[in-house]
Formats: sequence, structure tokens, C-alpha cells
Amino acid sequence: MKTRSLVLATLLPLGAAAPALAFNLGDLSNQLSGALAATQAPSLQAAPQTGQGAGASSGAVNAAVAALSNGEVDQGLKAALSRGADIAVKELGRENGFYGNAKWRIPLPPAIEKASGLMRMAGMGAQADQLDLAINRAAEAAVPEAKTLLVGAVKSMSVQDAKGILTGGDEAATDYFKRKTEAPLTQKFLPIVAKATDKVGLAQTYNQFAGQAAQFGLIKADQASIQQYVTQEALNRLYQAIGEQEKAIRADPVGTGSKLLGKVFGAALGQ
Repeated sequence: MKTRSLVLATLLPLGAAAPALAFNLGDLSNQLSGALAATQAPSLQAAPQTGQGAGASSGAVNAAVAALSNGEVDQGLKAALSRGADIAVKELGRENGFYGNAKWRIPLPPAIEKASGLMRMAGMGAQADQLDLAINRAAEAAVPEAKTLLVGAVKSMSVQDAKGILTGGDEAATDYFKRKTEAPLTQKFLPIVAKATDKVGLAQTYNQFAGQAAQFGLIKADQASIQQYVTQEALNRLYQAIGEQEKAIRADPVGTGSKLLGKVFGAALGQ
């Protein structure tokens, strides 16, 4: 099969014997050599840190936060976390939440992306496009499953957790969500992603050879299968979206329209 031959040539070291293709892979060996080892999952661009309590002394911030009651801190943080998680899930967990948005769209695994030009030369561009759509639709289907666990993380938050998040920096709430939910969300996402991608022939071929490559350290473990790759990329984007909501609340708590959030996060800014 042409698909199997092409992916094999891409995933395995080019020094190994590979089935002959309609074009000369040898001429492109420098380009493809070590493709999996050299490529990494695309990193998400982090928003610049604004610094907690910018423009206010730490003493003023501490005094303002200390003046808040435990109930205000607890309710304010839970409201903020619920708000951020809800918006993020709604934005991503809908049709074209990933596929139709260049900011959140999940690219093909690095090894396939690297070989996409060759695939189109071999008349296999439609298969790459099919996988591209499938992995993003899989992420869109998985994200709504996050809501229950995110809500549970908010409900289980202690007053001590809340105070630590309030004064912990721009991404403290997002980091809290990751600690509490990343492992169980991975388990929830994997079967949903598998159901959406198992029907795609290129995904099956990738899984076969990427799994072998991972055993030899040629690719990262979270890229050893389409399911693992998409699950991790979807979670990365979900937490990034939550983080952006958190930063927006911290930067302009009054702009949320909530007096409680304005008071609680205003105190964290020393206002």
C-alpha cells in the first residue's frame, strides 16, 4: 500500500530498507532523516505574564487580601474558576471549536506534517486532510466531557486552596485545574478520540509505526499513537483557554460585571 510505504519511510530511519515509491526518496533523505526525532509537538504560545498586583506594593496587596473574609475568597474564586472553565469548554467543545479556529486547531502529528508534502506528491493529500479533520472533530467531541470534572475541582477547592490561587500569579487557577483534572481527563478523552480516529486508515498506519519508533526513543511518548497525541493537544488547548479567561478576570475584575469578583480580585491587585 502506498500509504503504508510512505509512512514507513517517514517514521523509520531512512537507512533501513523501505519499499520503493513512485519517486526517489533517496533524494529527500536529508529532509526526512530523523523526522520524528527532530520534530516536537507544537508548543502553545504563552501569553506574556503581567505580574500579580502590578503597580501595587506587596504590602498593600497582602493587606487588601487579608481584609477579605474567608467566605468572600472562597465564593469569589469558585465563581471565577467556574466562569473560566465554562467559557473555555463552550468555546472549544462545539463544531469547529478546534477545526474552524486557527488559534485552537490541532495540526497533524509532527511526523505526518513533515511528510505532508510528499504525500501530496504521491496523490495522498486527501488522506492527510481526512486525518486532519478527524483529529480536530475528536477533540471537539471530547472537550464537553471535561465540564463535570472541572466543576468537581471547583467544588472541592478549600479556602486554603482559594487563597493560594488568589495570590499565586496569573496562572495559579489554571495550574490548580491541571493538578486536579489532567489525569482523569486523559482517561475520559482517550476512548472518545479513539472512536473518532479509528476509522481513518492513515491513523492506523501511524499508530503501527509510531509505536515502534517510540520504543526506540525516536518520538515522545505522547506521540506514540494518534489517540495519545490528540488527547494531549486537546488538553493543552483547554487549559490554555481557561488560563486566558483567568488572566482576563485578573486584569479587569470590575469588567466581569460581578461585584464579588471585582472586590476579591481587586484586592489581589491592591485596589
